Amino acid sequence: MKRQTLSSLVASAVLLASPVAMAGVSVSVPAFEAQVATARTAASPGGTSITRAEMTAALSAFQSDDHVVDAAEHTYLGTKLADSVWKTGINGPAIKYLGDFYELYDAGPVAPQGVTLVTTSTATLYGSSGPLAGASRIAEGYIPNGQGVANNETLKDAYFAVAYPRAHEQSDDFYPITLADLVTTLRGQVLFQQMPTADDVDGAVAYITQISRNSNRLYISSFVSELDGGWAAGYVIAAVSTDRRYIRFVRVTTASD
Repeated sequence: MKRQTLSSLVASAVLLASPVAMAGVSVSVPAFEAQVATARTAASPGGTSITRAEMTAALSAFQSDDHVVDAAEHTYLGTKLADSVWKTGINGPAIKYLGDFYELYDAGPVAPQGVTLVTTSTATLYGSSGPLAGASRIAEGYIPNGQGVANNETLKDAYFAVAYPRAHEQSDDFYPITLADLVTTLRGQVLFQQMPTADDVDGAVAYITQISRNSNRLYISSFVSELDGGWAAGYVIAAVSTDRRYIRFVRVTTASD
């Protein structure tokens, strides 16, 4: 008989102790484990090593079932992060994404935030008046000390309730991204099929990472909004400070009718 790791025993105990949560983990955990097993095979895109892209796809199982990462699912992911045997064959970027996902979807409550729109022009903040600056809106603010940290639910709440309160706007969950992902995204086409200038991108990256700095806490979501009978769509970058209390949103419109 194979010996179970301590982490797998802990995970089993958590699931047994939480019958209500079983509805979530009974679907998401098998789906996640199946995708991880497939990613470990030689025929997978990353070969026998699990890549960041494969880990990202596997972790989507925790949202596709009921769109919520609950406490039992979060605890399960924690046991995986702590299991050195299980992590064998998973490359560094994939482990980093798992850790970032685990932190962002921490099953914690929504924290109160003092996020407000920034009134200084984006051209001034970016040091550039190019298309990216013109398509950007910015909001930022603190979570009061001792009253929580920025997780996915807090970011979504701050985005809708304070930063961009629109009755007819829809936004996805936030996902962790790397600095390279950020640069690639900011270089993409914006409103009116315009391409950002190099100064635009450099200025936006500097302004965004002024908050994330060494924490590397960068997240992205997308939005669709109804505007006076028309619509607009784009993406939202969230930069979070090392203590997870300061949030800066950069909302970029990429298309509109």
